[in-house]
Amino acid sequence: MTAVAVAQFAPSADEEDNLAVIRRLTATAAERGARVVVFPEYASYFVDPFDASLAEHAQDLDGPFAAALTALAAQHDVHIVAGLVEHADDQRRVRNTVIAVSAASIVARYRKLHLYDAFGQRESDWVEAGRSGEPETFEVDGLRFGLMTCYDIRFPEVGRLLADAGAEVFLIPAEWVRGPLKEHHWRTLVQARAIENTVFVAAADHPPPLGIGCSMIVDPQGVEIAAIGTTTDVAVGHLDPSAVERVRRVNPALALRRFRVEAKD
Repeated sequence: MTAVAVAQFAPSADEEDNLAVIRRLTATAAERGARVVVFPEYASYFVDPFDASLAEHAQDLDGPFAAALTALAAQHDVHIVAGLVEHADDQRRVRNTVIAVSAASIVARYRKLHLYDAFGQRESDWVEAGRSGEPETFEVDGLRFGLMTCYDIRFPEVGRLLADAGAEVFLIPAEWVRGPLKEHHWRTLVQARAIENTVFVAAADHPPPLGIGCSMIVDPQGVEIAAIGTTTDVAVGHLDPSAVERVRRVNPALALRRFRVEAKD
C-alpha cells in the first residue's frame, strides 16, 4: 500500500504564512504515514480577485517556494505536490504551475492547460496557458503519478493523455470556486476521471468561503476512500498498486478505445 494525502487549506497573499501551513500539514500527513502529499492550486500565493500582485509574487522553478518544498520533502521523506505562481514569458501574466518535488529536486511539473474562463471568471486575463506536450510523471513505491489542475478536470482528454503516459494516479491541485451545483460537479468529475481511466484520483481544494473544500481520494472504480469537509485538514488514503491492474482486467476500457487524443495547438 502507498499512502497518499490530500492537504486542504486556503492559500493567501502572505507567502510565509502559506509555507507555515504547508509545513504543518506536511508534518501531519507524514505522521499518518503519507508518502505523497497534495496541496491546492495557487499554494505559493493567492489573492481574490486577481490583480497585478500576482505577477509581482511569481517565482521561478528554482525559486524559494520550490526550495522550501524540497527541504520539507527531505525532512519528512515524502513527495510534495503544490501549486506555484510561476513567472511567464509575458511579464504581465503568470503561469499556473503545479510542481512535484522529492527530497532532491523537482520530479515533475505541469502548467495548467485549460484556463478558468467560465462561470463569470477570466483567468486568462492574468495567466498564460501551458502548452500541450508529453506529460511528466513520477513514481513512488511502484505507483506512477500524473498531474493536472482544477478546471482541466472538465476536459477528459487531459486524463487520457496521463493514462497513456502510464499514470495510475492523477493528482489534482484545485481552487474550485463555489457556486450553484459546484460541489456536485466536483464530485462527479473526480469520480468520472477515475472510472473512465481506471486510476486513483487525489484532488486537493481550497476550503470555503472561496473554494468548496471536499478534497478527496477515490479509487479506480470511483469509490471515495478518504475525504475532507470544509476545514483545513489532511486526509490520507491507502492505495493498493495492484488495484489498477485488477480493475483494468475486469473493465479494459482503455484497451478497448477506438479514438486517440490530438492536441489543437
